[in-house]
Amino acid sequence: MGPADGVRGPVVGAVLLRAAIGLAVVSAFALLLAALWVSQRDDPPPDSPLGDLVRVGVVQGQSVPGYLRNSRAELSALTGPSAPAAGDTWALVSLDKYVTPGALPALFEAAAVGEVYARVPLAGKHTQVVRIPVLRLPADVMSGMLDAALQRDQEKAEYLQLGRRLIGDDANVARARRAYESAAAQAGAEADAYRSGCACVFAAVIRAAPAGLQAVAERPGVRAVDPAPEVRQLDHAEFRPLLPEQDGTIPAEPSGSPIPVPNAGSAIASRTPAPILSSSGLPVTSDSPASSVALTDPSTAAPSAIEASAAAAPRGPSAR
Repeated sequence: MGPADGVRGPVVGAVLLRAAIGLAVVSAFALLLAALWVSQRDDPPPDSPLGDLVRVGVVQGQSVPGYLRNSRAELSALTGPSAPAAGDTWALVSLDKYVTPGALPALFEAAAVGEVYARVPLAGKHTQVVRIPVLRLPADVMSGMLDAALQRDQEKAEYLQLGRRLIGDDANVARARRAYESAAAQAGAEADAYRSGCACVFAAVIRAAPAGLQAVAERPGVRAVDPAPEVRQLDHAEFRPLLPEQDGTIPAEPSGSPIPVPNAGSAIASRTPAPILSSSGLPVTSDSPASSVALTDPSTAAPSAIEASAAAAPRGPSAR
């Protein structure tokens, strides 16, 4: 072995060591980049404009005549000769009276319907507004009413059961019993009305070209068409329609947002409506079980579960 062979061994070893270290560094850097990419991909995207809730309609304290004027002005701005070209636009339609499901296809002819709003107009009572998603008119509206009827039937049974659990005959128990009886009677009246296909629909959310919205606005029975070009998706919008009897200034709301009725489809109604279904003999299905509660007159509101438990609990001797 010559002198060169003795030098070659350490040189080759050093080269291999540097290559191994370099490969390890590159591998570690690649793993770090991969980890960063995965973490960034898993992070939720920043809020987009679609994440902002758009509110359309009237609010507490607003002037009804002013709202009607503004709605007409906004619609004119979309349909005027100098208006820029616009595609299909969502709009909130408020009616001047409560109508049956069968009246809706003619009212909204040539427009797509996304949802309707209904309530049973009982004199002197605050009844819950129900939002019914629509795929077919008027079939889905009738189905939604039957859903609401079953929920009201269930509420009636629960109120009666709570009343039967009350023990005693003092003033508080008597008041609670009357409140439960009143609430049960109202729930039963609402159930009967929805089951019969009542004239309970008072508003709808539709989509059409500006000319189509104008055509709807000119039909008898339509009180206001409030265009909402800022709405891109219905699930990012909150609609607050006028009640037919509302005039002057919008009062404080007795309840929260309208309660949705689950439906087979929440898409848009076909432009060729389905045949009108008969309300007689239709089966009763279920409404939203989460929070669909009929509102009673505040003066006769049913007591809470805590109040009911306290009223139903056996009473010991009075302290003197």
